[in-house]
Amino acid sequence: MGIIELILISISLSMDSLAVSICKGLSMKKFDIKKGTIIGLYFSIFHVFMIIFGYTLGSAFDTFINNIDHWIAFILLLIIGINMIKEGILEDDDNSNDKIDAKTMLPLSLATSIDALALGITFSFLKVNILLAILLIGIIVFIASIIGTKIGNSFGRKYEKKAQIFGGIILILIGSKILLEHLGIL
Repeated sequence: MGIIELILISISLSMDSLAVSICKGLSMKKFDIKKGTIIGLYFSIFHVFMIIFGYTLGSAFDTFINNIDHWIAFILLLIIGINMIKEGILEDDDNSNDKIDAKTMLPLSLATSIDALALGITFSFLKVNILLAILLIGIIVFIASIIGTKIGNSFGRKYEKKAQIFGGIILILIGSKILLEHLGIL
């Protein structure tokens, strides 16, 4: 697998992180580069870890992981999305959520990196330069996450409550899409 293919895979793999970063940016009062960087680091580190973990697992657990990865992503994104919608409806004054602590970011990072686990398993079957793959994936997910957070924040400042609800709906739709694709419905 060449560098062009790895870049394209990295870009496509970063789309979930981009979408979730946009949703995270929607709920932030003010964007700053430090918070964007932390969000980018969470998502990129989880992706790299999951690629390595999947690569290490190889084919031994391929069937098991492929049978549940979509359910894990769906449930995590559904819970996070419902919480965002609830916060958007119930909170009156300040709808911002600048939290980037582990309690907030770990479920988001896990949900966006589940596909990376399956990709790591796939990489174990192919002749892939794993160091190049994790470097490209890590960098592209990192950059996409920072950009997504900034885009979401710019939009969110204008529409606050509606943006929070919209972000929750988007997360639920992403989770549903993942589930439906893996079930063969889409």
